[in-house]
Amino acid sequence: MTDSVLLEKRDNGVAVVTLNRPDAMNALSGELRRRLYDVMQEVRADDNIRAVVFTGAGQKAFTAGLDLKELGADTSGMDAATDPDPASHPVNAIRSCGKPVVGAINGVAITGGFEVALACDILIASENARFADTHALVGIMPGWGLSQKLQRIIGQSRAKELSFTGRFLNAETACQWGLVNRVVPADKLMDEALALADDITMVEPPFLARYQHLIEHGANLAMDDALNYETLFSTIENSGVTPDDIKRRRDAVMERSRARKG
Repeated sequence: MTDSVLLEKRDNGVAVVTLNRPDAMNALSGELRRRLYDVMQEVRADDNIRAVVFTGAGQKAFTAGLDLKELGADTSGMDAATDPDPASHPVNAIRSCGKPVVGAINGVAITGGFEVALACDILIASENARFADTHALVGIMPGWGLSQKLQRIIGQSRAKELSFTGRFLNAETACQWGLVNRVVPADKLMDEALALADDITMVEPPFLARYQHLIEHGANLAMDDALNYETLFSTIENSGVTPDDIKRRRDAVMERSRARKG
């Protein structure tokens, strides 16, 4: 039996996680969701992993969302949309890894698959990527964060256009709207995502985790409150930094840069 989620650990501190059901558009079956949780817990437990590239097998689909064939046989699978257990909730599973996640969107990301894409910290899209929210068309409310995250990224009016119509959003427009950082040829997608993840590994993981907290917590506050929080947070964090710490970190970055150049 083919493993539904693949984990590749690279020597540079980057892990590649691949949804591996290309014949089924990488649909999120119950077995795949449980396997994804196990993989992400393995990533979390491995201190050698500093960043993750998350993608789908093939070039047609990142993931088409919940497995409709599976749901047709057993509608209890619908509970996956609201179950907070990360073993069945792929968005929580991804976030539980505790490492920055670069989404390499290789094809369509539809409905639940769109929500999985939004769970990533940074999105890079291939020219084959397309996004669609079909929750309204099938009469199901989103439960993995799309209704709240999407409008914060692209604006409420654009989010309503996508969610109320189910229309596809192509890669170039997704980039123009700020959903993805950039669009690259399909054969360059993994190179671009891996290079970005490699750059992220230059930052010490504990510091990176605190910086991510600062960004994400501040996004939930009004601007004045967010600025005040940054001032307080940075004052506390920076008060313990010594010149020796700065030199050590600078030397480590320079050493890694030299190692890259061979």
